[in-house]
Amino acid sequence: MATQQRRLLVDPVSSPPVIVWFRQDLRLSDNPALRAAADSGRPVLPVYVLDDETPGPRRVGGAGRWWLHHSLTALAESLAVLGAPLVLRRGIAADSVVNLAAETGAGAVYWNRHVEPHWRAAERDLEQRLAARGIESRALPTSLLFEPGSIVSRQGKPFRVFTPFWKACLTARPPGGPSPAPPRLRGIEPPPGGESLGDWNFLPTGPDWAEGLRQTWRPGERPGRERLEAFVDDDLRGYGRDRDRPEPGATSRLSPHLHFGEVSPRQVWHAVRHRIEADAGAAHGGEAFLRELGWREFCAHVLVDHPQVADEPLQSRFARFPWADDRGTLRAWQRGRTGYPIVDAGMRQLWHSGWMHNRVRMVAASFLVKHLLLPWQWGEAWFWDTLVDADIASNAGGWQWVAGCGTDAAPYFRIFNPVLQGEKFDPDGAYVRRWVPELEGLPDRWIHRPWQAPPLELSAAGVRLGATYPEPIVDHALARARALAALETVKGGA
Repeated sequence: MATQQRRLLVDPVSSPPVIVWFRQDLRLSDNPALRAAADSGRPVLPVYVLDDETPGPRRVGGAGRWWLHHSLTALAESLAVLGAPLVLRRGIAADSVVNLAAETGAGAVYWNRHVEPHWRAAERDLEQRLAARGIESRALPTSLLFEPGSIVSRQGKPFRVFTPFWKACLTARPPGGPSPAPPRLRGIEPPPGGESLGDWNFLPTGPDWAEGLRQTWRPGERPGRERLEAFVDDDLRGYGRDRDRPEPGATSRLSPHLHFGEVSPRQVWHAVRHRIEADAGAAHGGEAFLRELGWREFCAHVLVDHPQVADEPLQSRFARFPWADDRGTLRAWQRGRTGYPIVDAGMRQLWHSGWMHNRVRMVAASFLVKHLLLPWQWGEAWFWDTLVDADIASNAGGWQWVAGCGTDAAPYFRIFNPVLQGEKFDPDGAYVRRWVPELEGLPDRWIHRPWQAPPLELSAAGVRLGATYPEPIVDHALARARALAALETVKGGA
């Protein structure tokens, strides 16, 4: 091993550089591709390609573009400190990387494997084209705890249900420890033809809807690590008890940092495990949190096995579900004007901050597909554009679970009652009062069902239903009966 390492540590000035292709791994620490490039002893040329030309892949949504701008800014600053400036290119990813290799005389291209279908296709294309030119390509492990295909049933088949999948994960060999960031990099002069982040127009140019995002988030690797440390130190103990409470709640707020790869799942896994080992009182919350990390893992593995999951129901019988086509009710849901306070609070939180509490996500999603009978794909598309943590695998997995057409065994006929959900998880109405301030004067008894409040109570609180706050756009009992009738049409079959 020592002999091999000495052989690799050649003169970086005379050796061809290694290109490191960044995507959703915007960090220096625990980055296998960057670490391998640094350990090669050769000059390193980091590149990020904005691929907005390849047919098929999802373009990053509005909230995601805001995050990506700031995350790339932070990454570029960190790479510059280490000595290897980040190159930005725009175009078809494989074309851009191959062209960059030709321009710089690169001898190798390293990257971390991806789970999204279009990126997997791009990787195969790139490997073939580099091989034809005699350029080394090296695909390092994905940003997951377990590589796709490594967690299978006793019959060697992928899991279709989460619980047995997660049990298999917990009995598998634990993820290895995260690697530190390289102490330095030997860069090269970036070739001409690069772009700047300003060229990509990720930030809003009209009315500044991003103000709420700025108030809520700090993108970048360092803020992500700080968020992880704060969660483990301050909130992990109470996570199992408080995670379903949207206000104040005990959620980690790590999802966008994980999505853009500013922190890795292995870093999260080991930080939580270390905390559990040091503090037995954190065990309950820690195990509950790791299970949520496992759901993210499960969705990614499902995406690899079922690339169509973001657009088509995994249970084919749902293709004949009698969805409604009502853009007016869709708009009311998007704007948080359904007349159901817990749903409206969640949708307004989403618009303001680019994020919504997970329990409220389920309630709001259920309301769209079960109460309004609107296609889950419409909701998935709205979340894709407005969530800072919008992730193809997790977003589609969550929506298909709520709709009942996904892999997991949740009863498809489950219909969340938004009033009861609000009263159970927001009993004092703090969450609703924060995001639906026109109801803040209502007593706790009526905060989740204002249409049932006595006229004197409404008047005293300054609430005029249909004027200051909408009447419910659908009656829960009638909507439930309608949804169950619709679900009968897809009963049976695959």
